[in-house]
Amino acid sequence: MDIDALRRLGLIGVHRASVMLAAALALAAGALTPPARADGPPPATDLWERNKLTGDWGGARTALSQRGFDISINYIAETLAIVSGGFRQGADYEHRIELSIDTDLDKLLGWKGATTHTTYYQIGHANGLPAAEFVGGVADPSNIEAVPATRLFTAWFQQNFLDDKVSLRVGQIAADDEFLISSTAGNLINSTFGYATVLAANQLQGGPVYPLATPGVRLQLTPNEEITILSAVFSGAPAGANCAQLPQQCNHYGTTFSTSGGALWMEELQYGINPIQNGKAMPGTYKLGGWYATTNFTDVHFGLSATGTVVSLASRASASPLEHRGDWGIYGVADQIIWRAQKGPQILNAFLRSGFSPSDRNLVTAYIDGGLGFRGPLPGRGDDVLTIGVAYSRISSDASALDLDTQRATGAFVPVRDKEIVLELDYSLQLAPWWAIQADLQQIVHPGGHVLDPLNPVQAIQDAFILTGRSAIKF
Repeated sequence: MDIDALRRLGLIGVHRASVMLAAALALAAGALTPPARADGPPPATDLWERNKLTGDWGGARTALSQRGFDISINYIAETLAIVSGGFRQGADYEHRIELSIDTDLDKLLGWKGATTHTTYYQIGHANGLPAAEFVGGVADPSNIEAVPATRLFTAWFQQNFLDDKVSLRVGQIAADDEFLISSTAGNLINSTFGYATVLAANQLQGGPVYPLATPGVRLQLTPNEEITILSAVFSGAPAGANCAQLPQQCNHYGTTFSTSGGALWMEELQYGINPIQNGKAMPGTYKLGGWYATTNFTDVHFGLSATGTVVSLASRASASPLEHRGDWGIYGVADQIIWRAQKGPQILNAFLRSGFSPSDRNLVTAYIDGGLGFRGPLPGRGDDVLTIGVAYSRISSDASALDLDTQRATGAFVPVRDKEIVLELDYSLQLAPWWAIQADLQQIVHPGGHVLDPLNPVQAIQDAFILTGRSAIKF
């Protein structure tokens, strides 16, 4: 972290963020007034009923789809403000433009069961450094936060067999597209409710997840409607070998196509249920997964002295961390409808996820999150969603022991890492099928697990309170 840059940035981002957000909303409002038509009747579909803001492009979109070619353009803009806590308060306007191109090779070339997919991102900030960095957390307060860049994300080929019971995907793929997913948790903005910290904080260079996919192969088996089995192997180092910077800076354009860092194996068993209660379906999905990385991982507590003695890394006699062959973790996911209205669109979902990794080579050793998602919370707002979530990341006991050793060795103030807790409340207002606005509140307790404040080294980073406004448009 460049502390001088943080000091120079200060609160100037608050004003710039608000101005840019106002401009974005003005543009969106302008888009709501269609241009006058010189000829022909108005479009058959009302603007507010379209799936995409730009509609069918005069029939071109449907024609392309019939030929096996689909284009999606999505725009997310948000203003994130750290109101209190963290190691600095401030705000930032951030946007992400997503371009996805999908082809159905059966329609295009007569190649049955074959498809391709490519996604590109353009990511930008009003400030040079995102305000989310001021929190200092293990989990990122924004799941779109990334280093400003125009980059390739995923690019893969998929072949389905046996009436789609078998699916093989090859190319640049991302683990968070398919693994550890809870659709209810996905309504929240904090990154831990996507690819949880028990994986993201422990896997090499953050793992093959947004915004860094890696070369890999994924096999999916669906023997029946209830069971799905996912197996995948990814390149272990998304940013490539010998990356001394942030991984996103080493792989700035997403085109490194790294084959270094060993292999990351992931497996997940999914089981779907759909019992009938009072004539209404109450579906749920339950998952059990695990991962194993083949490369070496350094010990978070102990190292070897010059004489070959095992000592604490806090000791001056420590020369280099101990090396462990491989790393692993297990996790589970439950996502279940627990109530639905007899009449009306109201549905209440619950989610619960947990995970574990060994303490000697990982920052986060235990994890659990859970929450509720209520669709249609207000009369006449059947597509709105109110979601609440809580996530608990347990810091490795070996990392905590290192902090205690450092206290004793230096006599300086060193906070002892223990946990990071994220509490989030989110309301998603669905204005149209193509436009949603989110209002989001977060409280992060013990950011970073309870670490030293880089701007005030006599205290730990303070608990952070964060406000976020987000607009998402499908073009």
